[in-house]
Amino acid sequence: MKKLLLIIALAMPFAGYSQVKKKPNIIIILADDLGWGDVGYHSSNIKTPNIDQLSKDGVVLNRYYTAPICSPTRVGLLTGRYPNRVGIRDATIPPWSSFGLDTSEVLIPQMLATAGYKNRAIIGKWHLGHNTLQYHPMRRGFTHFYGFLNGALDYFTHVREGEVDWQNDYEPSADKGYTTELLTNEAIKCIKNYSKDKAPFFMYLAYNAPHGPLQAPEKYLKMYGYDASKPKYKGGGEEGMGATDQGRGNTQKQTYAAMVTCMDDGIGQVLQALRAQHIDDNTLILFHSDNGAAGNGNTGSHGELRGYKFDEWEGGVRAPAIIKWPAAGLTGGKVIEQVMGYVDVFPTLKDIVGVKTPGKKPFDGISMWPLLTGKVQKFDREFYLGHGAIINGNWKLVEDRNIPKMKIKGDMLFSIPGDYAETIDVKAANLDIYLKLKAAAARFDTIKPKAVLLSKGPKNGFKAPKNWKITEEN
Repeated sequence: MKKLLLIIALAMPFAGYSQVKKKPNIIIILADDLGWGDVGYHSSNIKTPNIDQLSKDGVVLNRYYTAPICSPTRVGLLTGRYPNRVGIRDATIPPWSSFGLDTSEVLIPQMLATAGYKNRAIIGKWHLGHNTLQYHPMRRGFTHFYGFLNGALDYFTHVREGEVDWQNDYEPSADKGYTTELLTNEAIKCIKNYSKDKAPFFMYLAYNAPHGPLQAPEKYLKMYGYDASKPKYKGGGEEGMGATDQGRGNTQKQTYAAMVTCMDDGIGQVLQALRAQHIDDNTLILFHSDNGAAGNGNTGSHGELRGYKFDEWEGGVRAPAIIKWPAAGLTGGKVIEQVMGYVDVFPTLKDIVGVKTPGKKPFDGISMWPLLTGKVQKFDREFYLGHGAIINGNWKLVEDRNIPKMKIKGDMLFSIPGDYAETIDVKAANLDIYLKLKAAAARFDTIKPKAVLLSKGPKNGFKAPKNWKITEEN
């Protein structure tokens, strides 16, 4: 019966779409390293009441895919193009790198500027280049930047590589506090200010939670049994991020859970701010994680899926994701099983806001708007995950790779809806499908960018700029 109701729901156009005349406010909320099994609506023991409510109020995107690590996902999200096109696929951008997202790429805020979106804020983690001003978020279409340039930092001191990386537009910020709470407060402030303007706004709220270092306010630690009289957990490899032991719980698992719940609280406050300004009805909210859980055995969970961050297994690339837009009928806890993901966001938003001009470069993603409105029932499409892994409908190919961590011996073909844990190789019984996906993966594997971030590389005596202020022009 549940399956029948789902089919009926997806066959019906969402009510209200034809009545939408005004462009929506758009908020993308991105979690960092949040695993498939780390939300309540996927049966987690971690308290996420606001994300769970969002899943009931919005539409669950049950097969939403990302890259397996964060910088590549941010590239694909903001450009609508696979990250290997710009050489950011196998590694993230470390503090000592001069690499950044190719400035010839057009980003979502640049497109939205042409559609009348006056205010376009990034609040949180950038991680797409910081060596020169050409890579600064406010040179890439954003009108406001509050957060940090690097991929990780101490949640309380905001220090990375010995310098504070906390920014407000082009200047360092001296704001004190726990990063998740500071980002939430800034988002609420922007919502209040932007709601006074007749023009719609765009907000990219990129939390760094629950990415390491694992640190949380005591209020949230106590929700998970924290006892200040007992020792804090030791190590965890976080000292390399410049982290202190402030905010550490008795265990990593306890601390991680507290971080997720703090972020969930922040999301709830953002949703309440929209209601308080009476703009929640015509605000499109997209929530998802940037990749799977980090998976050191004590923190994030992949739930029923296989694999973790860095893997092309489902647990590394399949993210909890929800979209909500009441004015367009994207409500009611419906579940969509269509394969979609991070590279589809740009073309979908472009379709929604009515920008007709072609982009400078072709998208790899496709607009999901016809499917979200019920005008089409499904798209047959290939979704490339990287390193020879590709999905088409119910089928997923994972190619043989010399990576011991993934333990792949020979190409494997899976039927995902019936085998989320990817345990049954069905290649022998479906050679035609296997060969078709093999050929498709080969096309994507041969993409050659003009520059490549090959690895994190050594620091070689790197010294961070004072307060991570970018002063150099390109």
